[in-house]
Amino acid sequence: MPKNKVYITGICGFAGSYLAEELISHGYAVHGAALPKESTANIDHLGRKVKIDRFDITDSDACRKYLRQARPDYLFHLAAIASVGQSFGLGDLTIRVNTFGSHNIFEAIRGRKWLRKLIMVSSSDIYGPVKKGDLPLRPDQLFNPVSPYAQSKAAAEYLARIYIEQYDMPIVIARPFNHTGPRQTPNFVIPAFSRKIIAAARSGGKKKVDVGNISVRRDLSDVRDIVRGYRLLAEKGKIGEAYHLCSGKAYLIGDLLNKLMSFTDIPIKHKRDDRLYRKADIPVLYGSYHKIRKDVGWKPEIKIERTLKDTFDYWKNGNTD
Repeated sequence: MPKNKVYITGICGFAGSYLAEELISHGYAVHGAALPKESTANIDHLGRKVKIDRFDITDSDACRKYLRQARPDYLFHLAAIASVGQSFGLGDLTIRVNTFGSHNIFEAIRGRKWLRKLIMVSSSDIYGPVKKGDLPLRPDQLFNPVSPYAQSKAAAEYLARIYIEQYDMPIVIARPFNHTGPRQTPNFVIPAFSRKIIAAARSGGKKKVDVGNISVRRDLSDVRDIVRGYRLLAEKGKIGEAYHLCSGKAYLIGDLLNKLMSFTDIPIKHKRDDRLYRKADIPVLYGSYHKIRKDVGWKPEIKIERTLKDTFDYWKNGNTD
């Protein structure tokens, strides 16, 4: 029996590479898209198990060409400018890739009967600052985006709604909360902390770890749990619905920093760096995964301690890119 074909935009990225592994391990034929000059380091270990197309999703003609050639059963749309912090300096690019790029993907597969389901990856950042009484967040919470990244994802979701309601497109929306793990770039807090702590330890404790606002609380999951959720949403998720993928817990960033520092025997100190603070920082953010557990049977399985240790060890073992 032929394997189900899947297509992953952003396959060479952090989550995209783990999703490729997850799908291969469950018998799918994996195809994906990467930028023309993007590194394949995250998926090189998969060798010929994946097929890669090289194009930019802001190119509508290329989206149509490659997706219609591939004719996937399932499409996972992950390609995006993914850093909230970077989005403030890259506002135009963030909107162009995350919003207009998503529009190009939707248009490329509109009316194509071979597509069973499109998993569109949005973000919990669309909620913005929320009241304590609204926590844990549920998927019916109103949007209040306060960064270019969050605005671009909220706009992409509104576009998806048009395609669901007007064109009967089989879209399921995934709203992951913060997630981390090996291979994530230092533009994100856990790998950033890990690299700085390792450098401080190698200096004998002379260097200090520069930190931003470590008093915020965040819902944090392991990327391997998150991509398992993406697969289950393709297999069992209800078309037109939005689902949270989250831990259901609000971790204090300062506690995560302390845990990472415990992985070295050298006493390490940290110091505040005002350049790492954001005016639009959300004090507390965590969600409920009740809906996805009910509909597809997903819940987080990997303990935060393992996620932190695996990420720390990834950087300690010479991954300095």
